[in-house]
Amino acid sequence: MPNLILPTRAFEVVKKGINLFHHGGFHMVGVDKIVRETEVNKMTFYNYFHSKERFIEICLIVQKERLQDQVIAMVEYDDDTSTLDKLKKLYVLHTDLEGPYYLLFRAIFETKNTYSKAYKTAVRYRTWLTNEIYSQLRQLKTDVSFTDARIFLYMMESAIIQLLSSDGTDESETVLEYFLRRLVFG
Repeated sequence: MPNLILPTRAFEVVKKGINLFHHGGFHMVGVDKIVRETEVNKMTFYNYFHSKERFIEICLIVQKERLQDQVIAMVEYDDDTSTLDKLKKLYVLHTDLEGPYYLLFRAIFETKNTYSKAYKTAVRYRTWLTNEIYSQLRQLKTDVSFTDARIFLYMMESAIIQLLSSDGTDESETVLEYFLRRLVFG
């Protein structure tokens, strides 16, 4: 979608919606809750967004663009950080349950059957991220495969699942260290 431009008030509703969906899920947060929490009336909500489906899609587009900006700043403009450390930062950014990727990750599971455009937004981000990871891995080792980038992505996502289903202990960074060491040193 080219150049999403929202009025200031609509953007405030989107920011609140992102938070509501992040913590409550896409199916548990309805339009009534959104308008109550954002203090806009339903007519204004529908004037801005037309439907809950469109609202979810816009929330995910905004979140995707924010996250892409963060990743680009991290991998392309931070010349003082090594590639290895950039990959570790990418990993930490994407495995934070309170971070921006969690909503896109959640969307992959919760929107596929009911909000297909929103689902495609989340999948497009994953594809873009995999390409960014691949680019960084190639800087570490030129003969790395695209499969290695997918494995890196799957490690991040499995870390999220582990954090959601565990008592808070996280051993995923040990797995990351092992993966990177094996990648670099064979």
